[in-house]
Amino acid sequence: MTSSKGTPVALISAQQSNPAFSAVLSGMSMSNAKKEERLRKEALEYHEAEPQGKIKVVPTKPHSTAHELSLAYSPGVAYPCLEIEERPEDAYRYTSKGNLVAVISNGTAVLGLGNIGALASKPVMEGKGLLLKTFAGIDVFDIEVDTEDPEEFISTVVNISKTFGGINLEDIKAPECFEIERRIAEATNIPVMHDDQHGTAIISAAALLNAAELQGKALDELKVVVIGAGASAIACANHYVAIGVKQANITLVDSQGIVTKKRLDNGELNEYKAPFAHDRPAGELADALNGADVMLGLSKGGLVSKEMVASMAEKPIIFALANPTPEILPEEVLSVRSDAIIATGRSDYANQVNNVLGFPYIFRGALDVRARDITQNMKMAATKALAALAKEPVPDYISAAYDGVVMQYGPEYIIPKPFDRRVLIWEAAAVAQAAIDEGIAGVSADEFDVSRYREELEARLGESYSVMRQMINQVKGKGKRIVFPEGDKEPVLRAAAQLVDQNICHPILLGPVDRIDRMVEELGLNFDYEAYDPRYDERRKTVYANAFFKRRQRKGTTWPDAARLLKSRPYFAAQMVHAGDADGFVGGVSRNYADVL
Repeated sequence: MTSSKGTPVALISAQQSNPAFSAVLSGMSMSNAKKEERLRKEALEYHEAEPQGKIKVVPTKPHSTAHELSLAYSPGVAYPCLEIEERPEDAYRYTSKGNLVAVISNGTAVLGLGNIGALASKPVMEGKGLLLKTFAGIDVFDIEVDTEDPEEFISTVVNISKTFGGINLEDIKAPECFEIERRIAEATNIPVMHDDQHGTAIISAAALLNAAELQGKALDELKVVVIGAGASAIACANHYVAIGVKQANITLVDSQGIVTKKRLDNGELNEYKAPFAHDRPAGELADALNGADVMLGLSKGGLVSKEMVASMAEKPIIFALANPTPEILPEEVLSVRSDAIIATGRSDYANQVNNVLGFPYIFRGALDVRARDITQNMKMAATKALAALAKEPVPDYISAAYDGVVMQYGPEYIIPKPFDRRVLIWEAAAVAQAAIDEGIAGVSADEFDVSRYREELEARLGESYSVMRQMINQVKGKGKRIVFPEGDKEPVLRAAAQLVDQNICHPILLGPVDRIDRMVEELGLNFDYEAYDPRYDERRKTVYANAFFKRRQRKGTTWPDAARLLKSRPYFAAQMVHAGDADGFVGGVSRNYADVL
C-alpha cells in the first residue's frame, strides 16, 4: 500500500514515529528502503520475543531442596565468604568471577548510531554478551553507565571491578576512550580492553601480515594510509607499528585532510594523533593515496574513488572496513587494479575483518590464566595466531558453512572465517601463553601446559572434539602408515596434510602420482607422503597378485583375475594392509560405503 506520493505507508508510519529511523532511510532508493524496513521489523520482533532481550542468568548449582538452598545462601554461603576475606584470590575458586566479563558502555559512540546514550545502547551490549558466550563460553553482565563525564565513568567501573574477571569497554567516544581505558587498566588487576580500539587493530594486522607476504612487500617498507582518526584508527596505526611498519610511513587522514606537523604546531591535533603528524605537505585523501602500498579505511562508505586506487603502488593492499558500505567496493577496486588484495568488514566478500575473531578468544585466554592485564604482547600473540591459522588447510565444515566455497591461503583468504571453530584453540592458547611468558598471569609457568590447555579448549567445543582428541592422543607419534585409495581427491589431501601436521600418521596416497603431486602444490600443502599408482606398481603383478590369488583361488579367482582386480585402488589398498605395507586403510570419500566394504 502506498500514499498518494508513492511512499509506502509503513515507511511513513516509521518515519513519523521515529525521527532517527527517518534519518537512516534518507537518501536510500525505494528498494533499499523497503529492505531496511523489513530488517527493522524482523529485528524488533527478534528482540521483543519472550524472553525479551538476548541474555539471562542461569543458576549453575542444584537448588531444588531446602538443604541445597541453605548451601547456596544462608547459612552455608558464609563459609566461602570467610575464605575469600582471608584469601581474595579464592574468589576464583568459589565464585563465577573467573569466567565473568563486564561489557560496559556509556553509549557515546555506538557504531553507525553515534551518541545514543546509555540505555539505548543496551541491545548492543547484550549482543556483545551473546557473542562472548557463543564463541568462547564466557558469561557476561552488560552494564550501561549513564554519564559522559570520564571521571565519573572511570570511578564507577573501578568500584565494581572486583565482581569480574575481565572488563570489555564498548562504544565510548574518542578521545576520552583512550584515557578511560588506560586509567581503568592501571587501577584494576584484571584484563581490561576497549574492543573498538584494539579489536580491529589485532585482526586487520593479522590480515596485513599475510597480505604483505603474498604481495612480496616488507613491512618496514610499506607506505600506509589510514582513513579516519578515531579510536580504531589510532589503535590500528599503533599496532601496525608494533608488527613492523615504520611510524614515519603511516599517514593519517581525518575530516580536515592529511594529519601534518603544521596542524600539530597550530594546536589542531590531540595527543593521540600527534605521533603520526609528519613534516609533509598538506593535502587531501587523493594526495595521500598516491603511491601508497596500503589503504586502511575506518571512515564511511564511498570516500575512495577508482582513480585514487589506480594511483596506488603496484600490488596494493586495500582494507575498506567501513560498515555497512565500504569506502570502495571490491568490484570497483578490481575493475582498475587486478593486482590488489582486498578486505572489508562485510561477510558477503572475501577476507572479512570481523572483531568476533578477536575479543572472545583474547578474553578466554586471559581469563583462563587469570591475567592481570591485556598487554601489547598478548595482542601481538593474537595477531600472529590468526595470521598463522590462515595458512593452515581449511576443514570442510567451514567451506560448507560458506556455500561450499573452497578456501586456501591466498589473496582471497588471508584471515580465518568468523565461524572457524579452530580460532578458539589457536588464539586463546597464544594469548594465555603470552601472559604466562610475560609474568602477568595468576597461574605460574609450572602450572600451565599449553598442550593440555589446547585440549581443554577443544573439549569446550563439544563432546565430539573431546572424543576425537582422546583418539588422536592414543595414536599420536606412533608412526602408523595409513593408505588412502582416493589419494587424488582434494578433501583427502587436505586431511592427510592435517594428519601429518598433528603427527597422527604417515599417509600413503593412491592414484596418478603426477596428478597427486600437482594437486598438493596447487593447494599450497606441504607435508611428507608416499604416492603410488596401482596400475604401474610392480608389486601388483608380483607379491600382491600372488598373495591375493593364494587367498582367493578356491573362490574361483584366477591369477590374471587377481592381477586385474588389484588395478582397483581399494583392492590394492586392502592388499597393502594384508601384506604389512600399511597399518590401516581409509576410503569411501567418493564411493558408496557398501561398495568400499
